[in-house]
Amino acid sequence: MIEKHIKNLLALQQSEINDYVIYTKLAKKQKDQHNKDVLKQIAQDELGHYQFWENVTKRKVKPSRLKVWFFFSISRIFGLTFGSKLMEKGEIKTQYLYKELLGKVEGLESIIEDEAKHELALIDSLDEEKLKYIGSIVLGLNDALVELTGTLAGLTLAFGEAEKVGLAGLITGIAASLSMASSEYLSTKQEGSHSYALKSALYTGIAYVFAVIFMILPYFLVDNVLISLAITISVVVFIIFIFNYYISVAKDYSFKKRFLEMVSISLGVAALSFVIGFFADKIIG
Repeated sequence: MIEKHIKNLLALQQSEINDYVIYTKLAKKQKDQHNKDVLKQIAQDELGHYQFWENVTKRKVKPSRLKVWFFFSISRIFGLTFGSKLMEKGEIKTQYLYKELLGKVEGLESIIEDEAKHELALIDSLDEEKLKYIGSIVLGLNDALVELTGTLAGLTLAFGEAEKVGLAGLITGIAASLSMASSEYLSTKQEGSHSYALKSALYTGIAYVFAVIFMILPYFLVDNVLISLAITISVVVFIIFIFNYYISVAKDYSFKKRFLEMVSISLGVAALSFVIGFFADKIIG
């Protein structure tokens, strides 16, 4: 039975040693003692799993430098929670192998229990600032994507010149980002401290500004206003896709539902604004 699955078992064994090295490297980079302790605990669990499979296969496996570098970099750039949960999602593929070996490999039950509960519980206990303010980032992105998509779509037909649309979009976007940040500060201050409210406002404003920059850029790079709008719509869908994938992994949300919802709202507002811009152009000139 073991020889039949030896290739898969060695791949699984390497995955465990990869995770051990990644979590150990991440733990060394942490200034927060709580996060450092959590990552050290996960690393030890992964080492224990590697040693379990080493006893089964009777072989030693070296970690993959490429995978270690990739997941370490992802975790450093996009956050510990996202990187850790992305690694854990990759282990879902092993469930079929576990089922086939269940009852045939002594001690496998405890490994399955660890993978299903213990490590995810540890990952959820990570204290990360990015996720504390995720609501503020969502607010900034949602508002920018919906409001500015509608504004640019309406101005595209009303003005008919790419540079003018881009300039108007830039002014509108910056003003709106300041407005949104101020509103977030005032509303959050009622519920928490000045420091928390200020950071929430900054996250909201920064998310809004970044969305504005990517959305108006096509109007300054492409002369044809309709092509610029088409590129902007594509950028909007791409931003929604990336952001919702991040949220779905980090917060265990449904990706498909949130993605389709945001795309429908943004494109629906854009279509309505496009019609308004058309009539504005015909009536006002």
